[in-house]
Amino acid sequence: MNPSLAQARLLAFLAPALLLSGALASEYLGGLYPCEMCYWQRWPHEVALVLALFAFVVKRAVKPLVLLAALAIAVSGAIGVFHAGVEYRWWEGVTTCTAMTPAGGSNADVLKSILTAPIIRCDQPQWTLAGISL
Repeated sequence: MNPSLAQARLLAFLAPALLLSGALASEYLGGLYPCEMCYWQRWPHEVALVLALFAFVVKRAVKPLVLLAALAIAVSGAIGVFHAGVEYRWWEGVTTCTAMTPAGGSNADVLKSILTAPIIRCDQPQWTLAGISL
């Protein structure tokens, strides 16, 4: 296999793996709840991760799988640019918000968790570094 193709395959795996790990760590370890668009950004990374894993298994289709993984990563980047534009008030975003609620339990437990769940707005960053959000 071409060394640059092998490096591209590794990058197509590591980039979404590290970005998803960072997102999950900030959520579960850092207490930052994702908004609706944060979830949108994760989906293409999950697709890219699966495509990159297939590129390690299906040797005949490495190049197309790596290209598709790169396209999925680019889609996540485009969603990220849109999300940043919403946070900076360059344009209007979506009207939905995300609330983290556990599944299951009695009706009273579910209602209580819905009423006490934090509402996460897509147009307000929860954390920034030098004016740049996650």
